[in-house]
Amino acid sequence: MSRTEPDLLYSEEEEALRAAVRDLLTDHCDPAGVIARAESDTPHDRALWKSLAEGMGLAGLLVPEELGGQGASHREAAVVLEELGRAVAPVPYLASAVAATEALLECGDRELLGRLAFGRTVGVLAVGLHLAPGGAQPAVRLEDGRLHGEVTGVADAAAADVLLVPARDGGLYAVEADAATVTPQTSLDLTRPLATVTLTGARGRRLGDAEPAVRRALRSAAGLLASEQLGLAEWALTETVRYLKERKQFNRPVGGFQALKHRLAQLWLEVVSLRAAARAAADALTTGEDTDLTVAVAQSYAGPVAVHAAEEALQLHGGIGMTWEHPVHLCLKRAKADSIAYGTAGAHRAAVAGLVGLQAP
Repeated sequence: MSRTEPDLLYSEEEEALRAAVRDLLTDHCDPAGVIARAESDTPHDRALWKSLAEGMGLAGLLVPEELGGQGASHREAAVVLEELGRAVAPVPYLASAVAATEALLECGDRELLGRLAFGRTVGVLAVGLHLAPGGAQPAVRLEDGRLHGEVTGVADAAAADVLLVPARDGGLYAVEADAATVTPQTSLDLTRPLATVTLTGARGRRLGDAEPAVRRALRSAAGLLASEQLGLAEWALTETVRYLKERKQFNRPVGGFQALKHRLAQLWLEVVSLRAAARAAADALTTGEDTDLTVAVAQSYAGPVAVHAAEEALQLHGGIGMTWEHPVHLCLKRAKADSIAYGTAGAHRAAVAGLVGLQAP
């Protein structure tokens, strides 16, 4: 059977979507505001989420039109995540509009899908952010129809209205967030806070089988996370180039020094390669061709590149890059947190080796 080559180019519709999302984020997600919110007790930007989810309908991109969504593809969701990554936007898009939505699509739960697609309900899959696709899933106990247990490292749980909880009986259960205890954990990335979810006799509605739903959710989240990492890396490179053109030393722009040119050229090559990997992952999720392998390849590359881009931005901004007021620290913390989200680069390299039959002896 012949294989269709992935389409790595952006369509006119995707570029128009990018422009609309970027305009909104420029107006409502400035770095100073993100920093101030990160220091507060309410790190999630509810107003921004409402504009994205309800105003623009982006929460339902992956939901079919007959269920109240936009009926778009992972390619469009990837464009949105690129822009959210550039802004380090404190919204639960990856958690709700991707991971939770994909789990519900696997289970076929029309009622909850419609609620998430509309944007007024935020859903969060109650598994640790570190869990890779295919990894051992944590599960809570089901006793007399009630759920008991604890899950740590759940991203954006504080913003959830409903939690999707895997249980030991093999089912995935919908639990209203106010029936659980959500305890904040110390998080490196304050714009995507982690929490411990504790269930002590909570009632849940069985949605379907947990294993395929969680596997699908994590695979899509890992694949589209590469687009967020691409947005982070592109912002870091663009801002660094701009700064080095303006900053002068010995009456010359710092960007004119050959050593820095070489570093920027190397980073540009890495970012361009990351763009290809991220686009391939989004296209594979859309078409269903070689999805596991393409997602694993993208994630084996994306984390190190995003971290390198953020570290170069920090160093090449000099003293100003070390200040809290400059947004480069937001980029670095998100990049570092993303590098272990949905599996480390090493875990994905091992997955690639297994998929192509090149395991180490």
